[in-house]
Amino acid sequence: MPNPIESLLATGTKLWLDSVDPDLVRTNLAAGATGATSNPIIVADLVATGRFNAQIERLAHKGLDDSAIAWRMTDALVRDAQQAFLPAWQRTHGDDGYVSFELDPLLEDPEIGPEHSKRVSEYIRLGKEWSAGHRNRMIKVPATPAGIDALEELVAAGVTVNVTLVFSSRQYSLAREAVWRGAQRRANLDAFKSVYSIFVSRLDVYTEKAVPQLSPAAQGMVGILNAKRIWAENQQYWAERRTPLKQEIVFASTGTKKPSDPPWKYVEAFAGSDIETNPPATNEAVARSNRTFTRQVDKLPPPAVVEEIDRLVDMQKLEDVLMSEGIKKFADPQKKLLAQVAEKRRGK
Repeated sequence: MPNPIESLLATGTKLWLDSVDPDLVRTNLAAGATGATSNPIIVADLVATGRFNAQIERLAHKGLDDSAIAWRMTDALVRDAQQAFLPAWQRTHGDDGYVSFELDPLLEDPEIGPEHSKRVSEYIRLGKEWSAGHRNRMIKVPATPAGIDALEELVAAGVTVNVTLVFSSRQYSLAREAVWRGAQRRANLDAFKSVYSIFVSRLDVYTEKAVPQLSPAAQGMVGILNAKRIWAENQQYWAERRTPLKQEIVFASTGTKKPSDPPWKYVEAFAGSDIETNPPATNEAVARSNRTFTRQVDKLPPPAVVEEIDRLVDMQKLEDVLMSEGIKKFADPQKKLLAQVAEKRRGK
């Protein structure tokens, strides 16, 4: 009888780790993970442990400033994870085995970020810079107006993208069309790969507060319904284009936020296709669950629940609120990371 992780993988799900902690990469790789992702929260938390002080000191002695050190550390952590997952990339001929690298979230900071056109040009410049020479690195670009406007040029230049901070079908559709325009400008589609990170649990946190009138059956199902619909849309769109590599959905933000929810709630809901990028604690809970996972990704909630959610949830308002929160949730940790580096440079 397969263990829970083995049964999840047997459904067709690819398991990625929502961390680039070297220790967690090793243990999750051994358990069946085939990729990983990084973001400013993850890097700031790792630096805060003090485990990388020696590396920071060496970079400081070279005369690098705080920002340069922070990005060198991010690059090093992602590089190490890439090396661990490179065999999966080679085995699948570029269809799996990636590690995602997030571009500077301060570009979207409402207080210090530049104007739109500068944001677009910086996403393009940084995306090309941080992807150069990397076979199994994905560049994370947010589904903001500037991020979406940068996608065509990035993909045309051969950059492999992970479109992140996607909360709605509207964002996904705009991003997908921009990616496809860029892909068509390539000499060929042999190495064309893109993924779209649909955030899940944050939608249910939002509706608990903003749409309390949802029934118990519908409350907590908005993130699942939304992501499954986008998954189905993505399946249909790319089936008509038949690219050599799969263009996939990443089910992100899969850690439960409500104590009464089983920790595998979202993992189970999306079993069967594409990619789940799970926090380490979620993977640990799944491994201990004694559950056998079966394909659920193409099964929607009951029609009455779907009708209620469609009637009561304003998806544009949800997108606006969650995008604003999402930008802040990545910009603040980046500022924290820079402050941490500054403190370590001063020997505190």
